[in-house]
Amino acid sequence: MTAGTNVVLLTVDALRADHLSCQGYGRETTPTLDRLAADNLHFREAYSVSSHTREAVPALLTGRFPDEAVDDTYRLDAPTIATRLGDRGYATGAFHSNPFVSRAYGFEDGFDEFDDDLSMGQYRVVALAQRLWDKLRDRHYARAPEINSRSLSWIDSLSEDQPFFLWNHYMDVHGPYQPPGDYRSQFGDGHWDVDPQSLYKRAIDDPGSITDTERQALIDLYDGEIRYTDYHLCQFLDELERRGLYEGTLIIVTADHGDAFGEHGYYEHPRRLHEELTKVPLIVAGPETGNAKHSGPVSTLDVLPTCLDGETDEWGVSLTRITDDEEIDGSRTVFASATGEGNETHLQRFACWTNVDHCRLTLNRTESTVQSTVGGSTSLKQVLRKFALARGSDGRQTGNSESDAIVEDRLEALGYR
Repeated sequence: MTAGTNVVLLTVDALRADHLSCQGYGRETTPTLDRLAADNLHFREAYSVSSHTREAVPALLTGRFPDEAVDDTYRLDAPTIATRLGDRGYATGAFHSNPFVSRAYGFEDGFDEFDDDLSMGQYRVVALAQRLWDKLRDRHYARAPEINSRSLSWIDSLSEDQPFFLWNHYMDVHGPYQPPGDYRSQFGDGHWDVDPQSLYKRAIDDPGSITDTERQALIDLYDGEIRYTDYHLCQFLDELERRGLYEGTLIIVTADHGDAFGEHGYYEHPRRLHEELTKVPLIVAGPETGNAKHSGPVSTLDVLPTCLDGETDEWGVSLTRITDDEEIDGSRTVFASATGEGNETHLQRFACWTNVDHCRLTLNRTESTVQSTVGGSTSLKQVLRKFALARGSDGRQTGNSESDAIVEDRLEALGYR
């Protein structure tokens, strides 16, 4: 990526990878993303660093693990892509409607233009109150056409020679699944006898009560939202091309996490780390990125160094510099984590993926116990040792070997005994 290349990051909330047709899904949900993946870099084994927005998005924007990206109140606590590119002279803009990554939590930092669809977003209580009011009037978020319109207007306000970084975050795929117009019956019969909002809430609160028919309704409506969002991603990309910006822009499409549909006894995206929640789409298009399909594990932590053309001191790697699967298939392990809330305050879950293996574990710091699910030949201690080495003694990646004492300290900090 040459200096001054425009950078566009498009993230779709709650879009799980295995519901994309380019990932082998049986329905044609994503014709736009299919074409984008076919002609550019497509990472088929991409994992989010967490399973919920409050940890996944800050990690994605900062290139740091969640405990470094935000403080204990989930307020942004690290420099973002916007900060880094702003220091290089880029204009920076963000457009979304998710209160958890709003001004209420400091996410405007580094952005020249930050539209979070919250009129009083700098006040956390007011932001969440507006979210409640939007729910009561059945307006859960700014729809994709609104995000497109606002962001394109911002682009049009810039001078022609001004490089820019744009982050659009689309909420349409997030529940409750209410695809508009014909998209409601894009898959299935439209389920017109279903109240999507009440069904979605019941699926979260009482998953055991959801019948097979209701589960299919949720999936059909979810897929309709995906097809709707895909169409508007196409509209956005077409508008970039009409402005003569498409060819010279680095475009990254991914998600913060997925959604579950009862596969493990729960719906939506609680703080678990199954692949339905953590495996996300990741497509990179732009000048000189080439056309390749990668099957090795990559992380959403790789987004920041990709936007910065590899210039970073964090854990990730630039996806545009991966030229051979061997660079990531044979040796790399990617990690995810999720910290519990409420009754799960002391629970921390970790997961990792390599080309041959996976591991999930739950740590309860209060009782000093570990529950784990380990696949293949990987031992729990090997997994935690890799995680400790990846983080380094100061919580960042290091290319140097750690002493046994430092590694053991890190393992103990993770709750391993």
